[in-house]
Amino acid sequence: MQFEGFNSQDFNTFTIDGLDERMRAIQERIQPKFQEIGRKAAADLSVKLGNEIFLHIARHARRTVNPPKDTWLALAANKRGYKQHPHFQIGLFDDHVFIWLAYIYELPHKKEIAETFLKNMQTLKTTIPNDFVISLDHMKKGAVSLKEIDLENSLARFRDVKKAEFLVGRHIEADDAILADGKAFMQVVESTFDTLLPLYQLSIKQLEHC
Repeated sequence: MQFEGFNSQDFNTFTIDGLDERMRAIQERIQPKFQEIGRKAAADLSVKLGNEIFLHIARHARRTVNPPKDTWLALAANKRGYKQHPHFQIGLFDDHVFIWLAYIYELPHKKEIAETFLKNMQTLKTTIPNDFVISLDHMKKGAVSLKEIDLENSLARFRDVKKAEFLVGRHIEADDAILADGKAFMQVVESTFDTLLPLYQLSIKQLEHC
């Protein structure tokens, strides 16, 4: 099957009360779409990187009371998990889709990766377009554009603060027509990941020395 796009019902999933009820909607409405998106994105990344990339879909298994405010798929070079590895993410909050290259707090060598990015600051500034956004906490909806953020301070915080994170990519608002066009959306995903591949490869190269 081919991904045909997101719709208002997908975003309305996050207004459903109750953990079980919202999880059922995520599983029925969104996760099949994640399978379609992730299968293609993983195959594309595997070819470009020269090694297999695996699809992981968030299960929210640790939740016992509060329903999730967002959901996502992750693409990583590890079959067993993604949180302890540099990875790509695609997911939804109630008002936007996010497309990330993600380094979250579970990453064991995030200090070394942060140092590598700080030493290659000019590469980051020339690689990341001004309209891309950066988040320092994947649990929060907000993000700041590259032209508005102090990138060096953000990376220093990522290095020095245990719970700090670094995510870079795109936000697409829920009412953007491109989300309803599956082919166009997949082109945006591919373009976003292609732009971020040099950063991903820089971090992977660093991890080889850790």
